[in-house]
Amino acid sequence: MNGLNTSDRLESAVTGAGPPLVVTEDAELLDELLRLCAAAGAEPEVCHGVPDRGSWERAPLVIVGDDAVPRLRNAVRRAGVLLISRDPGDHGIWQRAVGVGADHVVPLPGCEAWLVDRIADALEGTAAPALAVGVIGGRGGAGASTLACALAVTAARDGRRTMLVDGDPLGGGLDVLLGGEGVEGLRWPAFAQSRGRVAAGALEESLPRLRSLRLLSWDRGDTVAVPPEAMRSVLSAARRRGGAVVVDLPRRLDETVAEALAQLDLGLLVVPAGLRSVAAAHRVASAVRTVLPDLRVVVRGPCGAGLEDEEIAALLGLPLAGEIPPEPGLPAEAPGESVPGDNTRGPLARFCSAFWDRALPGGGGAAG
Repeated sequence: MNGLNTSDRLESAVTGAGPPLVVTEDAELLDELLRLCAAAGAEPEVCHGVPDRGSWERAPLVIVGDDAVPRLRNAVRRAGVLLISRDPGDHGIWQRAVGVGADHVVPLPGCEAWLVDRIADALEGTAAPALAVGVIGGRGGAGASTLACALAVTAARDGRRTMLVDGDPLGGGLDVLLGGEGVEGLRWPAFAQSRGRVAAGALEESLPRLRSLRLLSWDRGDTVAVPPEAMRSVLSAARRRGGAVVVDLPRRLDETVAEALAQLDLGLLVVPAGLRSVAAAHRVASAVRTVLPDLRVVVRGPCGAGLEDEEIAALLGLPLAGEIPPEPGLPAEAPGESVPGDNTRGPLARFCSAFWDRALPGGGGAAG
């Protein structure tokens, strides 16, 4: 049993989504717990006495009021039991928690936000978080958006749950690059005021579906500012669904972009082979690495004599993720029926497939 720690991840006995079980006869506590469940989007099963064995074992999360402890001493031990404490001076609460096999003691008031998150986790089900990869250009026109789209298209084609996030409001819209500007679904303006926890499943279902992936892009209206809090809420929700999250990022580093970088596992810096590109990329890399330590170079060929991909990575002081040779026929302003990564035999798709094979669990190894 552990003390309360906001970095803890609940290990539920049931991995599927379902309603939590609340066990208490304290009417005042029950009202508070029902309010917190509602905030998490959950409608709990409530037991005023001794829960039957099926309800006790089936629930992904069990929230026990201190008043119910004497009735649960013979309950089957399981993970995912939280004991609610409303008396900060009650040092005997830890012994009673051991008696019911509780994972955590949750003080109320004081830990409402933590409890809402745990309830929401149980409702959504447990899953390994997505691998979040950011793509940024070393200079203007480096091809970062093209690589971001190709990474997402390749991951989705391989059957992985994939979300592509357009983090650049001035980039023209990844929905255009994917030929889906007319597809129904929410865009960034709908999430600009998001704060706190965003329901992961609701986010995924609300977004346009293109090429078997979900896309969060911009609409054609006036530019809407996305605060750092909204970026944090949206990317956290995207990661909770598992699979792969790809974020296309601008070269500037404001507070919102810094928040996006902080949510990533690794970044790919796209650098065309050339001394001026390397000089520009050096400035971008210096800024990005203050927030995202794991930054890797993708060299966009062709490489000329005397400036190979490994030398470019060495000049930037970054590990080399690989080189992408030129690929004729890549879509530009009007993608039509072809989008980046469609050509499975092309160098872009081959690079993306190899990257995911190395990076994703079950695909040949873990990132890093």
